[in-house]
Amino acid sequence: MNSPISFIIICLSFMFLQACKKDKNDHQENTVQPNILWIVSEDNSPWLGAYGDTLAITPNLDRLASNGILFTNAYSNAPVCAPSRNTLITGIYSPTLGTQHMRSTYAIPDSIQFYPKLLKDAGYYTTNNFKRDYNTPDRLEEWSDYSKTSSYKNRPEGVPFFSIINLHDTHESKLHRDSIPKTPTDHIRLYPYHPDTPEMRSDYAVYYDRLQDLDTKVGNILNELEKENLLESTIIFYYSDHGGAVAGTKRYATQQGLNVPLIVRVPEKFKHLTTYQPGEKVNQPVAFIDFPPTLMQLAGISIPDQFQGTPFLSRKNEKKLAFGFAGRMDEHMNMVRTVTDGTYRYTRNYTPNIPYGGYLQTLWKSKGMQSWHQAYLDNATNDTQSQFFKARDFEELYDIKEDPFQLKNLAKDTTLSTIKTKLSKALTDWQIKNRDAGFIPEAMLQQIDTEGLIFTYTHSKEYPLERVLNLVEENYNSDTILPDELFKNFESNNPVINFWIAQILSTKNNLDFKSLVTLKKRLYDVKPYTGIVMAKALYENNENKYAYDYLYTILDHKELIIRVQALNVLSQMQEIPSIFMPKLTKLASKTKDRKDPYDKRLALYILKKNTNKISDNN
Repeated sequence: MNSPISFIIICLSFMFLQACKKDKNDHQENTVQPNILWIVSEDNSPWLGAYGDTLAITPNLDRLASNGILFTNAYSNAPVCAPSRNTLITGIYSPTLGTQHMRSTYAIPDSIQFYPKLLKDAGYYTTNNFKRDYNTPDRLEEWSDYSKTSSYKNRPEGVPFFSIINLHDTHESKLHRDSIPKTPTDHIRLYPYHPDTPEMRSDYAVYYDRLQDLDTKVGNILNELEKENLLESTIIFYYSDHGGAVAGTKRYATQQGLNVPLIVRVPEKFKHLTTYQPGEKVNQPVAFIDFPPTLMQLAGISIPDQFQGTPFLSRKNEKKLAFGFAGRMDEHMNMVRTVTDGTYRYTRNYTPNIPYGGYLQTLWKSKGMQSWHQAYLDNATNDTQSQFFKARDFEELYDIKEDPFQLKNLAKDTTLSTIKTKLSKALTDWQIKNRDAGFIPEAMLQQIDTEGLIFTYTHSKEYPLERVLNLVEENYNSDTILPDELFKNFESNNPVINFWIAQILSTKNNLDFKSLVTLKKRLYDVKPYTGIVMAKALYENNENKYAYDYLYTILDHKELIIRVQALNVLSQMQEIPSIFMPKLTKLASKTKDRKDPYDKRLALYILKKNTNKISDNN
């Protein structure tokens, strides 16, 4: 065995065993589950140095971006927290579940799983510190730990973790305090739709200060991971729950309301899980709907059929479109659907006669918002700055590369008709495929929720989604309508159809005599949520007495959402009769709980707005 041949055989055998061992180790390395950490901030657009903002002091996030993947077209699917987090936790668009309205908390099918349960079942220690706000009943048992003290540090030894750390430093409420900004206000570059007021500049400056606070906390988190030797075994996501927070951003399905910062750092150990390189900027559209399937892919879990998104860390899965939606935001009612390909944004305003700038108590706490509204009332705003408080077009199309603030509506530009048609069709197809529940009046949603599941109703033959889509598009896009043809649809006795016929009529201020007679005749025969819209149609056509009488009666309705709907209509009127004063005063004097109820908020606003101009005419 001491011959040269024997020696060669031994060497070859050793090399073979080492090669086998190496292959085995490589395989083990590629099948190890990564730790995954989500760092989530609140209410902020990409005002970071990594995104080119020269005023932002965000060195830690900038460093994370230089070692990670920066997404330039990342979007929340909703411009406010609860519906956006609902989409995140379920992997399903909120309008599919009927949970698109702010803090509606409707039930969803038991068969729909929250993603932390899937991770937990796959061996992950899952923690959330500590925000939920998922717009549907909680399932706390699906987390390993949910609390203000939960941490990946509490996991059993050798167990991979998925952890969420929610940072509140940039929340909109930070603008409601009397803060002296450190950021120089004269360095601020205001959005073009904001008036140049001291209060607005101060809001911007305070927000930059809060972003610096956020960045410091992110740095502390990263340092802690490094100290614990976890940085190179943890995939880190940083993102905001939606855009914001300066006035006119949060709550509005626009570029500033939906576009969020998104940075993903994938350590060398797990580079096989992405096709992107550290420091790369990715322009593909990405949305929250894509986060849960991406989690599954990273964790090596089969992607459930319920998920409606696409994993986004691989070029082969690159998406072309990102969809967005907005419903009722606290006491302000609205309905918007939008889609972007990263270059153009196409939007449909399904309540075009309701301005974005309807009163919202929380928003109006901002001194910047107050100054903007007052400047508008004083005729001190230009056309761009005034648009927020005016009716909108049904269809909008913007080149968000050239016009990121969506100032010039290109929907009627014939040179862009191919792009508009493509995006419009994509939006309609998306609404039909996902059974968009947004066309169901919210009071009806509440009734369905008490009797069963909204999801069941929207996926049944009873829901006339396609018919409503056709009715709305045909009539909103026409300067003239045929009321007789519209009223024939009342014969269906479908409350959704009836509601949208009323909504269409409420956008017209030139209805003929016959149509007005029909509205008056049917006003008390329909559901209250439809009657309110019919009353608005009568008001828009100078039939004020009928509108006032109906709305006066409705203010006593037992259902909060019905009262709120009626108060939304009253809040948009220039002045109201004095007969409303006692009822408004009663609503405004409700005992204050943790937060003012929505009807109290609106009643207070209407009383203040109409001080010294309450009409004696009924």
